[in-house]
Amino acid sequence: MNSGLIRRFLCAAAAICLLLWSTPVDAAEVLQVRSGTLLQIGDRNRTYSVQLACVVVDPADDAKAVDWIRKQLPRRSKVNLRPTGSADGVLIAHINHLDGQGNHDLGAELIESGLASSSGSC
Repeated sequence: MNSGLIRRFLCAAAAICLLLWSTPVDAAEVLQVRSGTLLQIGDRNRTYSVQLACVVVDPADDAKAVDWIRKQLPRRSKVNLRPTGSADGVLIAHINHLDGQGNHDLGAELIESGLASSSGSC
């Protein structure tokens, strides 16, 4: 056997080992719903205040929006964040609920429910 063939075999074996024993990436989790557009999201070692991107909730509908979000995303629900920016230390992002049935954009669903409107800047 030549050294090139042995080297390729060892690289292939190492790649297979990495694929088989890699650890899954944990998604972020909902920790708290603070308002109709502001959530506390955490991963294994950090927490973030996250504002829903492209969504405006009327102050009169805020309590209803909070209840709706809490039903859609109970505490410890897995979510994926798609950041669009930040303001005053608050991350602005689209929040997708990872429920095993596909990704659901929380902001778009809140608008569809009639409890919010689009901010128009997106």
